[in-house]
Amino acid sequence: MESAGALILIRGGGDLATGVAVRLQRCGFNLIVTELEKPRAVRREVTFAEAVYRGAIVVEDVRAAFAPSADEIPALVESGIVPVLVDPDASVQDTYTFLAVIDARMRKRSPRESRPTPFLVGLGPGFTAGHDCDAVVETNRGHAMGRVIWEGCAEADTGVPEAVTGFDHERVLRAPHGGTIAAGVPIGTILQEGATIALIDGDVLKAPFYGVLRGLLHDGLTVEAGDKLGDLDPRADPGYAFRISDKALAVGGGVLEALLSQPAIRAQWAKANAAQG
Repeated sequence: MESAGALILIRGGGDLATGVAVRLQRCGFNLIVTELEKPRAVRREVTFAEAVYRGAIVVEDVRAAFAPSADEIPALVESGIVPVLVDPDASVQDTYTFLAVIDARMRKRSPRESRPTPFLVGLGPGFTAGHDCDAVVETNRGHAMGRVIWEGCAEADTGVPEAVTGFDHERVLRAPHGGTIAAGVPIGTILQEGATIALIDGDVLKAPFYGVLRGLLHDGLTVEAGDKLGDLDPRADPGYAFRISDKALAVGGGVLEALLSQPAIRAQWAKANAAQG
């Protein structure tokens, strides 16, 4: 099937992927997002992956909706809605023609799949431009964040989250042991130190300091010891939990640069936007 205008495939619907998607959608690209059957996005209020659970979600001014099958995609795209399809293998590429593929799954290892035909942009560590993708966008915070890499790879994963008001490792909530998450408090909740955040097989996960719950995995998901399952923000501003991060927007800008640097993609993008008036 021919592409519906300037159609881009984004693999993954997490917070960085959603920052990319919002920037591309605002600039006139049409998108399809593919996800797992049970997405494990933490910052659920700003992730299109959440549409798999809720049916639809609006992140800032862009709406995404779950597409039960590829048949629903054309109507959603035509309406300016980002379709979210459960399709871990991205088999939708057999049905639609894409100008480019953005691999935003943040797996932090080299992709095992064979390289797709369209222009491929990889986010963060695990990709090497000129080898398993056409371009890499840096996702590590610092001077290079959001830059496009045309040869070589992104910085290695440090395993250390950005420090916010002196907190770094403590901000990332990790499972003390394996089990199933239950009774999670709503994202955006202001929590006192020691407050209950969720239960893991009945054991209480407590807030390590005073802050706002910026993200938490869905109830019912299973985790292994050490898995990331939440994000506590010491700035204690609930609004941050519902806004795309500066990092996600910077990465989205890098992806936009990578796409529009390609004459063929730029021409199709301009043609599609001209046709829409």
